[in-house]
Amino acid sequence: MIRIVALTPAGEQLARRILRQWPEAVLDYKPKPFAQKVRSAFQQGDHLVFICATGIVMRTLAPVIEDKYQDPPVLVLDELGKFVIPLLSGHEGGANEWGAQVANSLGAQLVATTAKAYLNPVYTLGMGCERGCPLAFLERLMLEGLSQKGLTPKDIHSLSSIDIKADEENLIALAEKYAWSFQTFSAEQLTPMASLLSTHSEYVFNTVGVYGVAESAALFAAKQAADSAPELILNKIKNAKATVSIARAFKA
Repeated sequence: MIRIVALTPAGEQLARRILRQWPEAVLDYKPKPFAQKVRSAFQQGDHLVFICATGIVMRTLAPVIEDKYQDPPVLVLDELGKFVIPLLSGHEGGANEWGAQVANSLGAQLVATTAKAYLNPVYTLGMGCERGCPLAFLERLMLEGLSQKGLTPKDIHSLSSIDIKADEENLIALAEKYAWSFQTFSAEQLTPMASLLSTHSEYVFNTVGVYGVAESAALFAAKQAADSAPELILNKIKNAKATVSIARAFKA
């Protein structure tokens, strides 16, 4: 869940501008008790946008911060909407990219200080599914995955899968609906991605020749698109009929 915390009337107005881009977000205006509610949201993994002073955010979250691999992304904005600061989980949690999206939507300046702040991220979707999987199953899962990382369909470069899915009607339809290119790769092409997978399924390997379709396809597509080392930003999630993963690579 995306949660926007505003403390002033001007901040509330800015929050409502952000809600136009992320209508699924929740606005907390002057939440009380402030520290308790904010810390609870952080610990349950909400993606947080604060429209207030950075010092307030740091003092409030300090007792519950763990590490960059577990903490959710946190952005801080000034109430005039001139600056967007990715405060926590810039790389691993996606705050840098999410912050760039928020900055672009507001016409604001991104203030990022991490090593890859001035490179352009390329996001790729990888999907696997049962033969004949309905479009609704694919689309709901895809949108859930994007929401978890604060992304929208417009941020996605392409949709990919393994070559035995090259004629999968609704994977093709999903790509067409969102104006993405749809590409498939052979097991031989995807095999080098094995060391980057979050899990290794012997069943999938025995069936199609790779240890994970969605993650492998997303990673290989990102590597091709950006010509740089790819990384998973969304480990495979699934529903009853499909799987999806998101990978990222950076290009100058």
